[in-house]
Amino acid sequence: MAAGYRRQLYRDDAVVLRVQKLGESDRIITLLTRRHGRLRAVARGVRRTTSKFGARLEPFGHIDLQLAGDPKGEQGSSLHSVSQVEGIDLYGKRFLGDYPRYTAASAIAETAERLTPVEREPSLRLFQLTLGALRALAVGEHATTLVLDAYLLRAMSLAGWAPALTACAVCGTPGRHRAFSVPAGGSVCPDCRPPGAAHPAPATVDLMSALTTGDWRIADATETGVRRECSGLVAAHLQWHLERALRSLPLVDRGTSATGPAPAPRGGVADPVPPPGVGAGAEGMTREMTE
Repeated sequence: MAAGYRRQLYRDDAVVLRVQKLGESDRIITLLTRRHGRLRAVARGVRRTTSKFGARLEPFGHIDLQLAGDPKGEQGSSLHSVSQVEGIDLYGKRFLGDYPRYTAASAIAETAERLTPVEREPSLRLFQLTLGALRALAVGEHATTLVLDAYLLRAMSLAGWAPALTACAVCGTPGRHRAFSVPAGGSVCPDCRPPGAAHPAPATVDLMSALTTGDWRIADATETGVRRECSGLVAAHLQWHLERALRSLPLVDRGTSATGPAPAPRGGVADPVPPPGVGAGAEGMTREMTE
């Protein structure tokens, strides 16, 4: 950092993606902010019982905060300091003791972090999508796995990785083709179908389209088997493009959800603007998100 440089104070609102222990009483907070993209900030003393805002800096919370640092990264400093925090919606409290929603929220947060590899690069649409997904999980109007898969499909669209669903991913021939190939980029016609391509049910492709466009009337009416197949395709498509598996995705509970039965393999997601004690299996993930 340049000699004589004074750290700027600035405000932003953010979603808390992850927290890590630092020393005896501090934490490093990974944030997805509205105006400054993904940031990492040190929160001093937040692990002490006397901390004024430690409870506001837990994973999945929507917060308003004041930071000290270099918002543009011009001075070479990567870590900011948290000086003030106000909670807007602390969604994490609603997910504790609810394994399906907690694991889905963890997959959303990890995906958001993986899709923002460059710090301080504004990503307003991903911020809005992530916040909307967590809000939709908290409201519980739609099945948890549908919210997760909708989020993943839309996040992939923002990254330029949307699966082809209405035309062949290889030659562009329009139509609802029966075969689906993750390496090829989605649905493929008979002429372009590679060996080993999947053959999902037409209702599964319809569900993927509905989740991408926000047609919740169709999505909510789907059966468990269709949701399960959709989740598998979404997870495979995402992890093909990320090139490294998400740690949280295999832990997502596909059995039940707050609004009824939900699919079972891997996947998951939510609407950017949603419509008008953790179980034993989640303890390891809780530690990963907060240590």
